Amino acid sequence: MAEFPPPVRRISADGVPNVVDPSSRDAIPEPIARALAPSYGPERLRIDGVSIHYAGAAKPAVNAVTLPVRQGEVLALIGPSGCGKTTLLRSLNRLVELTPGATRDGRILLDGEDVDHLEITRLRRRVSMIFQQPNPFPMSIFDNVAYAIREQAMRRPGKAVLAPRVESALRRAGLWDEVADDLNRPALRLSGGQQQRLCIARALAVEPHVLLMDEPCSALDPISTGVIEELIHELRETLAIVIVTHNLAQARRVGDHVAFMYLGDLVEYAPTEELFTNPRADRTRDYVQGAFG
Repeated sequence: MAEFPPPVRRISADGVPNVVDPSSRDAIPEPIARALAPSYGPERLRIDGVSIHYAGAAKPAVNAVTLPVRQGEVLALIGPSGCGKTTLLRSLNRLVELTPGATRDGRILLDGEDVDHLEITRLRRRVSMIFQQPNPFPMSIFDNVAYAIREQAMRRPGKAVLAPRVESALRRAGLWDEVADDLNRPALRLSGGQQQRLCIARALAVEPHVLLMDEPCSALDPISTGVIEELIHELRETLAIVIVTHNLAQARRVGDHVAFMYLGDLVEYAPTEELFTNPRADRTRDYVQGAFG
């Protein structure tokens, strides 16, 4: 008997996505909801109706997105390439302003303050960014971490003042035990995973409130990726973290809430397991099941 291939399921990537209103989810009795609710800290960032346009583009790169970012949680932004998630991430500390022709509507509040009213250097100390590729400075391990501290000091601090803060940042980044005996080693001689943790330590040295991570493991091997993911779990105790990732398994491992974006729209936002196991929007279901993207 001739064997026929299984039918091909085709998913339309055109048309307007059906965006799920979070308030439309099934109600859970209040006592149960309180018992099940994670104990998140205060809201650190509020993304309020944010739209981002690039000059010459027919539609916005980000379209009227509203999201909370709370201390003690990891918010994972997922979606196919070009959906607006990295653009949204870069807007949170106003890096998107560096792109010629980019404009933003809506508000971003940091601890209740409009980020547009904050001095840019102060904002980026409070909302630090980790990029896709590790970018240590061509200097020693010690000086990489100390650089950020020196930049915010009114007077140039001496090594005796810097040493405890450098050690604290390296410990929080899970790197201290590997480099403590040779802090004068050039940072560029570290492995890729160590370099990324050094960049995290450099960001942590200025004691930010929010950590933005743009695919921080995309250039790393699986072992280094696991180390970074474990570090993310530890850091969320004292920080709010927003991570962009194309890796759905990673989003499920590290995220407390997940926001799925498509063509600039926020299609669905939900607790991680709920979004992956019981998505409300058809397009979310198709994406997490691998039907497109």
